[in-house]
Amino acid sequence: MKLDFLGYYLIAINIIGFILFAINTWIYSHTAKGQIDAVLTITSLLGGSLGIVLVMLLIDRKSIKGNMMSRVFVICVLVVQVIAFLMFKGYHQENITYDFWEFFGKYKAMIVYLLVINLATFIVYGIDKYNAIEHRSRIKIVTLLGMAFSGGSTGGLLAMYIFRHKTKKDYFTVGIPLIIVMQIVLIFYLMNAK
Repeated sequence: MKLDFLGYYLIAINIIGFILFAINTWIYSHTAKGQIDAVLTITSLLGGSLGIVLVMLLIDRKSIKGNMMSRVFVICVLVVQVIAFLMFKGYHQENITYDFWEFFGKYKAMIVYLLVINLATFIVYGIDKYNAIEHRSRIKIVTLLGMAFSGGSTGGLLAMYIFRHKTKKDYFTVGIPLIIVMQIVLIFYLMNAK
């Protein structure tokens, strides 16, 4: 398989992302504050998000409040970049369509799934808010964000503002809308995939 310029670029930027995030993980474990977060954000946006996600999976698996926003951001960027790459390489239908209604009409099971997962996410966010008020055991942030990633982002966003829950945490106030954008891009690609 012969690589073109884009292939070499993506390999290089992901190696750079891998190395930078590994360094960042080491810095955070040995100092009070990491020093290269802005560089990582730029590297991710330039296409290095896969390398960063690999370090998250291989080295820095622990999700804590301090790193949650960067994880949500990088994973959303990775999904969008993979879709952009597939579109750029021509893995789509000749005639691009924007007809979401037709797509969901064809795949009614997806509508049912999205309704169920959004309702479940809404309820789980409500339960977590109730538990917070009652000083009971809370639902893990990873679970709440995981439900949003699995399709319940709209239910999560509605619950956040209806219950006034998690509205001061950037990994929710910024993260959930990012997840929604990522999911819209993903659905758009699924509508147009070969």
